[in-house]
Amino acid sequence: MGRSNEEQVTTLTQIYETLLNKIDDVGVHVINETGKTIIYNKKMMEIESLSREDVINKDFLDVFLFEDGQASTLLKALHEKKEFRNMKQTYFNNKGKEIKTINNTFPIYDGDYVIGAMEIAKDVTKLEHLIRKNMESKGNTRFTFDSIIGKSHAIQEVIENTKKTTRTPSSVLIVGETGTGKELFAQSIHNGSDRSSAPFISQNCAALPETLIESLLFGTKKGAFTGATERPGLFEEAEGGTLLLDEINSLSPMLQAKLLRAIQEKTIRRIGDTVDRKVNVRILSTINEDPIEAIANDRLRKDLYYRLSVVSLFIPALRERKDDIFLLIDFFIKKYNHLFQMHVKGISEEVVELFTQYDWPGNVRELEHVIEGSMNFIVREEEITLTHLPYHFRNKSIVLTQRNPLISVYQGTVEDKQQPLRELKDYLFEAEEFYIKKALEQKNFHITNTAKELGLSRQTLQYRMKRLNITIK
Repeated sequence: MGRSNEEQVTTLTQIYETLLNKIDDVGVHVINETGKTIIYNKKMMEIESLSREDVINKDFLDVFLFEDGQASTLLKALHEKKEFRNMKQTYFNNKGKEIKTINNTFPIYDGDYVIGAMEIAKDVTKLEHLIRKNMESKGNTRFTFDSIIGKSHAIQEVIENTKKTTRTPSSVLIVGETGTGKELFAQSIHNGSDRSSAPFISQNCAALPETLIESLLFGTKKGAFTGATERPGLFEEAEGGTLLLDEINSLSPMLQAKLLRAIQEKTIRRIGDTVDRKVNVRILSTINEDPIEAIANDRLRKDLYYRLSVVSLFIPALRERKDDIFLLIDFFIKKYNHLFQMHVKGISEEVVELFTQYDWPGNVRELEHVIEGSMNFIVREEEITLTHLPYHFRNKSIVLTQRNPLISVYQGTVEDKQQPLRELKDYLFEAEEFYIKKALEQKNFHITNTAKELGLSRQTLQYRMKRLNITIK
């Protein structure tokens, strides 16, 4: 027997309720022509901190409260028969909890007759909290040029060029892979300039949706859209100081055009306003890819690039300045010794070899995370060994190359087969100590020449000498 129409409707209802509840990134709220809720998915319950029973079959205005002068986009869609796209809205549930959402809302038709309205909402309450936190922490710049660790030619050249940029208000584009320390250089520029006493505000352009980033940058006029309040943007907040725009290539072309206008004319206009406001802000920006490639792939406007890159700084990747690895290792070990109340002295020979061979795609940030992760696995040991390295790092790192036999080198002879075997690590430690001392003697204790002879960088040789307690009088 076939199923009745009522059974089919029940099945379809169960299907769409399951479907809506499986959507975990947007809330869905539907009201009928009388303003009562008929659909309310799990994500919407989470956003508004209410249960299904609190809302279903209840009059919308019995559950939600809007401030004077503001109206619900859901009710406006129902009564005015209009669609609303990317509308920000602030309201309260019947328990007094403040809710902030960005909504797409539209009426539901049966022929020419509106039978309800649907709202698809994204929760931005947490994002708003992050914005306020960002605004409150403006000027909290702790990095200066002294904070930049590295003595390699590659990094020292960038530091010297960066110091020169502190003398002018020109825009600076800082180019570098993720994890190279671009914000550290930006803060150093600000703190070394005559704007150091004014605000320094940093905003990651990829961290927020386009609908929020525009109002965040330029500010809003009260009533510009539902829930809009009179609020200055980051340009105004950074007045007299520095505004860092991180990952500038993540902005949409439309926002890049507005940003270009603001930089060229040194004025901004709040969303919904008709008044242009003058701003005195130095713009620093960062990009984590080759800007020419970003332009070719339409991720960066060419005219904006020329405006932002009056000065361009290219931060080298860690693989391009491996001489600095051991300085960074020492710094991070001391940092986490202090934080974890530990007494780790260094890294083992096997880890030295692995670290010098590895390409460090995550750069300095990855190195720090590896050191921190390794020290979490240390109990009483005094050095980081292969067994302490984070599992994911050991898996993706390259295989250690085999060592050359040192038996014939160590003390110039092959050990007597009758003598008991010693632990390999002790044997290799003493063999390495002997061989480095011998090489130093042959090169009249000249560090650079000895390092070249051994196929090591100067920094690597110095690190090994320190670990082996080899000193030169």
